[in-house]
Amino acid sequence: MFRKVSLALAATLIMAGAAWADPIEGNWKTQSGETATIDGGGTFTITLKTGKYAGKTIGSLKAAGDNKYAGNITDPANDKTYSGKATLSGASLKMSGCVLGGLICKSQTWHKL
Repeated sequence: MFRKVSLALAATLIMAGAAWADPIEGNWKTQSGETATIDGGGTFTITLKTGKYAGKTIGSLKAAGDNKYAGNITDPANDKTYSGKATLSGASLKMSGCVLGGLICKSQTWHKL
């Protein structure tokens, strides 16, 4: 009896942990077809998992309210870091990197795997 209760409690805690995860966390398909992982707690780290730059950390974001995130995004091709932001909408994540105070920006839409 005790074992069944323990297993049920463990399963509940595992599912609750997944429910508490921030919706930005997980695996994402980038616009160019690579896979990126976003994980963290207060600060979310973006790491490429596939492609030419696999293993490279390309960003750091913090929650900015209402499915919005802000921080830094690094272009893996030239290692330049830009002011970045992300907006989550369902299973889509719009990522933007900007220079000159937001005057010039590039954006991509990623999809959750």
